[in-house]
Amino acid sequence: MPSFTLDTRLDAALGEKTAKSFLRAFGMVTVGDLLAHYPRRYARRGELTPIADLPVGELVSIVAEVRSASTRPMRGRRGEILEVIISDGVGTMSLTFFGQAWRLKQLEPGRQGIFSGKVGEYRGQKQLTHPDYDLFDDEAAARMNAEAWQNQPIPIYPATSTVPSWQVKRAVDAVLPSVGGVPDPLPSAFRQAQGLLDAHTALRRVHAPDFPDQVEPARHTLRMHEAFVLQSALLQQRQFVRMMSATARPAGALLERFDAALPFERTPDQVAVGDRIAADLTGAWPMNRLVQGEVGSGKTLVALRAMLQVAQSGGQSALIAPTEVLAAQHVRSIARMLGPQLAPELMPTLLTGQLSAPERRKAALRAAAGQSLIVVGTHALLSESTTFADLGLVVVDEQHRFGVEQRETLRAKGSAPHVLVLTATPIPRTVAMTVFGDLDVSTIRTLPAGRAGISSFVAPVGEKPAWFPRVWERVAEEVAAGHQAFVVCPAIDAAKPSAEDEEIDEAADEPGSTHWGVAQAADLLSRHPAYSGIRVEILHGKMPGDQKDAVMQAFARGEIDVLVATTVVEVGVDVPNASTMVILEADRFGVSQLHQLRGRVGRGSIPGLCLLVTEAAPGTPARSRVEAVAATTDGFELAEVDLDLRGEGDVLGDAQSGVRSSLRLLRVVADADIIALARAEAERVLEEDPTLEAHPGLAASIDARVTGAERAALAKN
Repeated sequence: MPSFTLDTRLDAALGEKTAKSFLRAFGMVTVGDLLAHYPRRYARRGELTPIADLPVGELVSIVAEVRSASTRPMRGRRGEILEVIISDGVGTMSLTFFGQAWRLKQLEPGRQGIFSGKVGEYRGQKQLTHPDYDLFDDEAAARMNAEAWQNQPIPIYPATSTVPSWQVKRAVDAVLPSVGGVPDPLPSAFRQAQGLLDAHTALRRVHAPDFPDQVEPARHTLRMHEAFVLQSALLQQRQFVRMMSATARPAGALLERFDAALPFERTPDQVAVGDRIAADLTGAWPMNRLVQGEVGSGKTLVALRAMLQVAQSGGQSALIAPTEVLAAQHVRSIARMLGPQLAPELMPTLLTGQLSAPERRKAALRAAAGQSLIVVGTHALLSESTTFADLGLVVVDEQHRFGVEQRETLRAKGSAPHVLVLTATPIPRTVAMTVFGDLDVSTIRTLPAGRAGISSFVAPVGEKPAWFPRVWERVAEEVAAGHQAFVVCPAIDAAKPSAEDEEIDEAADEPGSTHWGVAQAADLLSRHPAYSGIRVEILHGKMPGDQKDAVMQAFARGEIDVLVATTVVEVGVDVPNASTMVILEADRFGVSQLHQLRGRVGRGSIPGLCLLVTEAAPGTPARSRVEAVAATTDGFELAEVDLDLRGEGDVLGDAQSGVRSSLRLLRVVADADIIALARAEAERVLEEDPTLEAHPGLAASIDARVTGAERAALAKN
């Protein structure tokens, strides 16, 4: 009879002390958590790691052989230093132990093992101080077939400074032989058709393979498990939403009056997506739709038409935006689009944390009493004190800035309201399936007619310093022609980095030092002879909300010629007269961020110009990002490039709380086919068996994979 299941607590399986260290290091609670901590790679006893390649300052686990071991007295204190020289057959490095001469008996020349620790340097030689180690058992070697023993893969696990790889292996070895009742999430017919292993065999072979060729089939099976369980959980969430009954919100006179007053024709995509949303709003269950489209493709128009449809029956709409600047701009543009006839009826209201207490009370009262049918705000909308009379529609702008949890907190303020999520960051299909699998996705690809377009150029001032002064001349020329310009910097003050500045550095390959902050760029322009008659202002996230808003409005009215800013202008700033975007140290930004920033110009009939200033050397990942953005204005193409350059860890981000951000073996780009296959099978299973009664293995796997807190985040209604 097996002694453990995947639900067995680690303290019962391994003892309290070990369980505590694994909880602290990895957050593991059960045997299932331990066995889901898969090896990072595999070494062989006959393989020796090149010591020359070990990076100083990093935690490593290497296979090596002891060459010599000796002790010498410590200077000025009692005890001895044990120095051991290990080798990979080419280079050598030392292991140093203070006051542990007794290890001399273990670390005899000729012994091989795994040595784990942080690589340091002493007198020009690499060394590990007080490393953990696990020596290979020579007696076992004599008993086993020597060749098989030499080639048997040794799993190397993701480790921490407190729990080295071999300690994880020892814990896995202690529980693996006695684990039973491993649920298999895959339907057996599907598993056999795909040539996959059963769950128990896959687990055993990924952790303790007898031969190297057992590893990949086990990993492939576990990747499919991960994709299948994830897709099933997301599709189940979609089912939960569809089991709620929604208030039907048919369109009427409000929308007819709005459409009749529109001064332009809607694009075919705007019409098609609008029709989809209109149908969703009269459906039996709440809408849960993501609309993705380029900057300026008309997502706000589509959302506003949905708000008017909801308002027809007295329903309210709440639009949550990621920044105060963007929320204030949304209210202004919505009021402008509604015009003097409709705006007083719908009373668009701004509700943000930066409002004065009396203004905030007044805005909250309008929302609670149902006077305001459109409420726009930031995180202030999520606070417990914000209530609505009849919340019929939740609109989330720039979803990548908000987690699932925040979307659902807002939704819980109404009785199963409809949800519309907007993003100008185009999402590759596989990411959409993995991150937004519970949403229906619509895309607006065509841009409105009359857009002059944007030309983008890399200004490689590292190789061509003369280009730097030319950038400022070019901006002055645009201003002389009656246009406006943005200058975006990676920091507020390069000399004093702040939290706002740190956000950018996630994109940089190395933190490095920032040369350009808003302060430095504004100072340069204040001394530039060509700028004596040019009106330059600054804008950044640390300024008070009303001041930021005043600067943005002055820029929109044409009272400022050049706005020097941080990425606070990344989303939603609409100034049709702005023709030029200069991005200093463009290599410090991510692809999607550069694309968003560039989208601030060329929004009217004036051709846009984007100058990407960089000192990054040709051929580096940083330079590749900048060149990719200059090469195309197609955001969907750039989204794929971004995935390739960065890998999905960064693209998915942590904000997508719950199951989404915890991928183990599955890789969104490389495993696109697996994800698509898993989704199709999950749809089939849930259609036939919505409660998963006939699929207990899948139900158990979803329960284990999606914790209570994550389940609440997925279905907080």
